[in-house]
Amino acid sequence: MLILAIYISLFVLAYVAYTFVQNSFFKKTSSDRKTVTFGDESSVKPNRVASVFSIIVLFIIWAAFTGSTLIPVHVPGPFTGDTSFIYTATNAQNKSDNATVYIRVKHNDEKFSKPDITDKVQAGFAKDDVMKVVAWRSALIKVQKNDEGGKVKGYRVTAINNQAIEPKQSVEVDNGVVKMTTKGSLSFVPDKGWQMESVWLPAPEAVFTRLIEISRDGYQNVTLTENLGWSLLRVIAGFLLGSLVGIPLGYAMGLNSWFRGWFDPIVEFMRPIPPLALIPLIIIWFGIWETGKISLLFLAALWIMTIAARAGVSGVNISKVHAAYSLGASRFQVLTKVIIPNSLPEIFTGARVAMGVCWGTVVAAELVAAEKGAGKMIIAASKFQQTDVVLIGVILIGVIGYSIDMLMRIAERKLIPWKGKV
Repeated sequence: MLILAIYISLFVLAYVAYTFVQNSFFKKTSSDRKTVTFGDESSVKPNRVASVFSIIVLFIIWAAFTGSTLIPVHVPGPFTGDTSFIYTATNAQNKSDNATVYIRVKHNDEKFSKPDITDKVQAGFAKDDVMKVVAWRSALIKVQKNDEGGKVKGYRVTAINNQAIEPKQSVEVDNGVVKMTTKGSLSFVPDKGWQMESVWLPAPEAVFTRLIEISRDGYQNVTLTENLGWSLLRVIAGFLLGSLVGIPLGYAMGLNSWFRGWFDPIVEFMRPIPPLALIPLIIIWFGIWETGKISLLFLAALWIMTIAARAGVSGVNISKVHAAYSLGASRFQVLTKVIIPNSLPEIFTGARVAMGVCWGTVVAAELVAAEKGAGKMIIAASKFQQTDVVLIGVILIGVIGYSIDMLMRIAERKLIPWKGKV
């Protein structure tokens, strides 16, 4: 919730600042002077300044919550340093005494020792104790082992910093929380702050450094180029096969009632089934090697492309068909000159969706005994909690997927310039 609140606040701040600068220093364009803009799709274009701000905001939040050295401001991190708390113990003779536990907290990558209390003078049966704790972790301290008579029945810890405590209860102290276990031992949990531990989310510079390392040396004897290349090859192969079957099937369903009636139950039944649910059947039918992976991606793209082509045919303006027939066009000419050109926008939209689904499925497909691939790299890294490698795989898959989508948009503008104009 905190991250969401910060993100929304930065979004609003960036929008207000951009609007102020735009209205104060820049002249309005012709599109800005339109009488009607709300509801007019042609007047809504991606604001590239907003896109840049969006990426910057995400990066700042990532860096701020991971203690990155790339920015000067961070959210509060975990407590590190020396702290202490006082506990009250009662022995078998029902006498009470106080002692202090001295604690040193450091990061996991730092070598450190327990605090030195050799100069402390202790007269009672409760003796001062020391412990060291790694940041974001907790540590157990059995003070009864250090106290005189601590192992005698009836000994117990009754208070922390003069606050009564019983088993399964906790008391807040300076820089942390002291908890008591069911057996009466004490556990200290230092304040974790708001920053993420590197095992959950490493800092941007750590991910970048690991990316350079993997680009140079590879990961588990496979180069980064090979991993990404195999994933891309599988996605393209599955998508092309799905398109080669799905587009003609969609045209047939849109143009012939028998085809529509025959295949409609199959398409509508398979469409909502997620590709991941088909993995067991794919393994049984096609095995665990490349045929199985490409078959899964083929099914992921097939139904999307079929529906896109069918919708494209259904969306053709019937007046254009009538006009073509009135001019003496044959069925083949109507198909090639009217139906296909006017259905291409829907097909390109379906293709973009299908590519996104295939990229989302390729990770699961590469779970099936893959030796190479971005998904295989992600899964292998997750087993060893190498979050930086997992993030590298996720980011690269996103970047490649976005790049493919942009290329398809460019191809759409070049190949069907009449979209939205006729």
